Amino acid sequence: MSHSPTPRSNSNPADSSRLSAYLDDHLVAAASGVKLFSTAQESWRGTKHEQTFASLTQEIAADRKELAQIISSLGYTPSKVKMVIAQVGAQLSKVNPLNLRRSDKGSGAQLELEALQSAVRGKECMWETLDALTESGSTALDSEQLRRLTDRARKQQEQLAHIMRETAPERFLSGDH
Repeated sequence: MSHSPTPRSNSNPADSSRLSAYLDDHLVAAASGVKLFSTAQESWRGTKHEQTFASLTQEIAADRKELAQIISSLGYTPSKVKMVIAQVGAQLSKVNPLNLRRSDKGSGAQLELEALQSAVRGKECMWETLDALTESGSTALDSEQLRRLTDRARKQQEQLAHIMRETAPERFLSGDH
């Protein structure tokens, strides 16, 4: 049976201006992340990895919603300026400069997979940071939720790494692979 650790009684609350700015930045990145995964899904359409990318895109969007709910539960309001930046960034992400041809072949596809893994790793770090703050008693968040989100981010990275390893020979080795 899993339980949330008891917060330390002598802990200090998190600095709301720093924490809200940090979470705002992640919310901005998450908006772009949703679009990046959506464009990656297009790149991998018609391949055996199409369904994996469809699932990942749905999960990434759900993670962004959970982040927005967490921000709200802390009583923070996302910065309007940063949300405009998020919308612009999301639109720019549609261009997908790493994989302009939207192909599962070539160096563009490799760079796209690496960027997606990096984005998910950043999200995992955020969930871990929030869990550490919760364990210290600095925030009143749900540790079980944060651990579930951390585990999901790790699984997302594993799925992306598997696709990258499996498909790298097609991109870089000469001959019939």
